[in-house]
Amino acid sequence: MPAKFILIGSGLAGGLLAAYLGRRGYDVDLYERRGDPREGNIVGGRSINLAVSTRGIHALEQIGMAEEILRHAISMRGRMIHDKSGQLHFSPYDVDPTKSINSIGRAALNTTVIEAAQRYPNVRVHFNHKCIDVDLDSAVAHLETVNGQVTARGDAVIGVDGAFSSVRQSMQLHIDGFEYDESYLAHGYKELTIPPGPDGSWQMEKNALHIWPRKSFMMIALPNPDGSFTCTLFWEFEGPRSFATTKTDDDVRRFFDEEFPDAVPLMPRLLEDFRQNPTGSLVTIRCAPWYYRDKVCLLGDAAHAVVPFYGQGMNAAFEDCVVLDERLEKFQNNRERAFAEYFSRRKENADALADLAIGNFIEMRDKTTSRTFRAKKKIDHALEALLPGIYLPLYTMVTFTRIPYAEAARRARLQDRIVYGGFICVPALLIAALLFRWMAH
Repeated sequence: MPAKFILIGSGLAGGLLAAYLGRRGYDVDLYERRGDPREGNIVGGRSINLAVSTRGIHALEQIGMAEEILRHAISMRGRMIHDKSGQLHFSPYDVDPTKSINSIGRAALNTTVIEAAQRYPNVRVHFNHKCIDVDLDSAVAHLETVNGQVTARGDAVIGVDGAFSSVRQSMQLHIDGFEYDESYLAHGYKELTIPPGPDGSWQMEKNALHIWPRKSFMMIALPNPDGSFTCTLFWEFEGPRSFATTKTDDDVRRFFDEEFPDAVPLMPRLLEDFRQNPTGSLVTIRCAPWYYRDKVCLLGDAAHAVVPFYGQGMNAAFEDCVVLDERLEKFQNNRERAFAEYFSRRKENADALADLAIGNFIEMRDKTTSRTFRAKKKIDHALEALLPGIYLPLYTMVTFTRIPYAEAARRARLQDRIVYGGFICVPALLIAALLFRWMAH
């Protein structure tokens, strides 16, 4: 008889994992605290658009969903940098112009993965079920519904319930020595909108991720299929100029006029969006272990939430699904070993991604406007073209390959030492040669 999995959380990774487990023939009950997203139950103002790239596409391909998903997506070939004067600078993501990341709305993707899971008769999805506790030893989840409490029993419970996971909370309470760390950026985020033009077209370049970098803060905008852009302002919570000090409509208008003058004419709902949409926080979560015996396991943000600045949170969660699926296939009769190997393969990479994501925030808001940074990108692309397959920029390895994150970070550090060591050594050798010639005379 196939094992029964209780999945908590039917977000992006939960839906995809249910499809993977369903395909393997497991019995799956997927529980979600919110309503069915197909009935319009989407949390407004919190969508930070998603960028699907190579890792996520690979995970979707394994289950035959990539083509369907990418039909809803818009390719972004690079960053469009908006300086304060309104001047634009385009910086391609890769030397290969066909390589792009894909902007997709959370609602469309979530609906598609849930429908993919429900194609398997052995997968059942239950909405409006909030997990309140998990009995780790018996793999039992206790859930709350409008009609009272429900008990879900299985052979294993998998927490795919996001950064503030209730499954992980049960592990924290009941596993001795469980390691947990959560850290917040001093910045929050607020979602804003650039609607389509009068004729339904995009009001800026549609095949780019737009960035307004302003040193300590920034705004980004990603295109949507309906001609709109989802904008996100990343700004300090506290300080002389911050969310805390910008309260009135006049304050908001003054700030945007000063910092993003080219965007303001495109944002007729700016003041309403700023007032009505919540200010979200940006958290990094690290924990260990991600499993308990053969009974409980964590996946995606529940195990390793990262800030969104590398566009890899969802891609990493989808990659988790691939690795867990492979381990469950390899160790069909030893689920604890499958969980343990999944954890050992993913933990180092999740930690590396957490560091890379924070580093990319600093790069996006502080460095993208600098000539030095743009020169480095050009050198990266030149070396990649000169040494195909040998020299790969960090961004390329993270976004356009499936090289493990930790390995990509190590390789990039080594490349930088060689390249920048070369920049220092070449002039030094030239000076030494000139001195040698002068002394010889």
